[in-house]
Amino acid sequence: MLELRPNCEICDRDLPPQSGEARICTYECTYCADCAESVLHGVCQNCGGNLVPRPIRPRQDWRPGTGLGFHPAGTTRRHGKWSEAERNALVAKLCAVPPDQR
Repeated sequence: MLELRPNCEICDRDLPPQSGEARICTYECTYCADCAESVLHGVCQNCGGNLVPRPIRPRQDWRPGTGLGFHPAGTTRRHGKWSEAERNALVAKLCAVPPDQR
């Protein structure tokens, strides 16, 4: 079950569960589309994995036990622990390497 984290780890922009602007990696590190593209160039600053659009969990329980009412979005805000220099070094090293070869 995805946690649906509430903010971008770089700029702290709010990313509510219905946001089409959220990008995640396989570990659910979460970024806004702007930071994912212009700062990270599609590379997660934490694991080096690729970033993809985060799915949107339905608001309504279309089936019993589903939807945001049954599985609410996370509320713990997260912030990257890497310095800008450390982040930029990893991105520069990996941005030209296809995700399946990282």
